[in-house]
Amino acid sequence: MGELGAFIVLALVTLIPAVVVVTSHNIVRAAFSLVPSFLGVTGLYILLQAEFVAGIQVLIYVGAITVLLLFVIMLTEGGTGVRLRQVNEQVPLGAMAAVWLAFVIIVILTRTVWPVGAGSPPPYNATAIGNAFMTDYVLIFEATSLVLLVSLIGAIVTARGEE
Repeated sequence: MGELGAFIVLALVTLIPAVVVVTSHNIVRAAFSLVPSFLGVTGLYILLQAEFVAGIQVLIYVGAITVLLLFVIMLTEGGTGVRLRQVNEQVPLGAMAAVWLAFVIIVILTRTVWPVGAGSPPPYNATAIGNAFMTDYVLIFEATSLVLLVSLIGAIVTARGEE
């Protein structure tokens, strides 16, 4: 019961701030609401006995990504508090995509054969993750670093263009 209780608490710690991120009209409040959501995911990794991934979650997402988002907000006009009316005509398309994605996830979860009591958990140590990054997932790893670099350059160009 202790592990289930911890999971429920961590799920709430993850989901409640995520709802604030999506529904908040203040972009700075939304960015700061990401921190407890990321920390909740870190706790879920710890429950899965993936301590290394939990540590990386804290360093990369809670630290670096949140700071990067706040820099982007402050370098652009997002942190000025100016309210602009935003209209999005793609709400029906987004709702259809969300329903389709939920359907696909439910189908995958119901058709997956879940091992019950299968030996030891997979090795989530530094060596296994490092080998996976440099062999199977090297393209994804490099693409992620490229996306982060482009977003940082885009924030700098946008901030310089507003002077």
